[in-house]
Amino acid sequence: MTHDPEKFDSMLLAMAQQHEGGVKDLLDTIVGFLARKTDFFVGGKEGEWEKVVKDTFYKHSVKAREEKEKIKREKVEAEKRLKEIQQKKEQERLAKDFEPATVTELTDQEAENLQNDLEKNKQSKEEDGSGDSASNDPETPTVPDEEDDPKEKNKLKPNSGNGCDLENYRWTQTLEEVELRVPLRQVLRPRDLTVVISKRHLKVGIKGQPPIIDGDLDADVKIEESTWVLQDGRSLLVNLEKVNKMNWWGRLVSTDPEISTKKINPEPSKLSDLDGETRGLVEKMMYDQRQKEMGLPTSDEQKKQDVLKKFMEQHPEMDFSKCKFN
Repeated sequence: MTHDPEKFDSMLLAMAQQHEGGVKDLLDTIVGFLARKTDFFVGGKEGEWEKVVKDTFYKHSVKAREEKEKIKREKVEAEKRLKEIQQKKEQERLAKDFEPATVTELTDQEAENLQNDLEKNKQSKEEDGSGDSASNDPETPTVPDEEDDPKEKNKLKPNSGNGCDLENYRWTQTLEEVELRVPLRQVLRPRDLTVVISKRHLKVGIKGQPPIIDGDLDADVKIEESTWVLQDGRSLLVNLEKVNKMNWWGRLVSTDPEISTKKINPEPSKLSDLDGETRGLVEKMMYDQRQKEMGLPTSDEQKKQDVLKKFMEQHPEMDFSKCKFN
């Protein structure tokens, strides 16, 4: 039977969170278990356990270094390919911008007719006083600037994540999902919180206190794909999966001030030329970079949190209040 290296990850991760001293304390616990409950140290030949430990640690050390080098090479290659694509697009844009204009030569008769038409047009304008530019025509419609558009008046400029920074929470968005981060003023456990995600309504708060958020969402969300997690006991992270992935939200809930969706800075859409594997890696890099800039967990960190969350749900009798993510 093939050994699944991730079979016990959730259990070991939960154990690791209980060791404030980190890996050193975790190893001490595991080795202590082997000494107390097995014959690992005394059941074999002299020095055999040392060889097992050395071989095991060396095997995983080599794998870890190889994986690190592989990721490093893939990152460099992806950055190189992305740069080449961006340069190619820029060259195409410049070539289009500086494309020489075509010149059509006129016959002598066509040139004379054109000159006569210009003279007649000039004389007509002088006679009726309409020689000024068309911009002076009171009936000429003007296109209002974005700032002068009454529909955009009093709307807020989106934050760096295309959402809004409010007094008690911050939300960001992509076309696919909305992420809400609520900082807490005290260390709490998941059971101390009230988080209710409905198709068009969100309620977030601390039990026994007035809700922090309790209102109708700007659009429908997929309940089964929306999640929440408590980080370090001090920050609540809620991910809402959008039903309509073609629209930007103007606000999180109806009681929030509205942002200007015209000023949203969408993600670059120049990755379509990449092959599937490289595109996935580049998108992961871009996502992780945005997460770091906003002080949010990367995709790998989020994966660890999801594993722990699943384990916590399976073991509600355990106390995870002292868990920390490193």
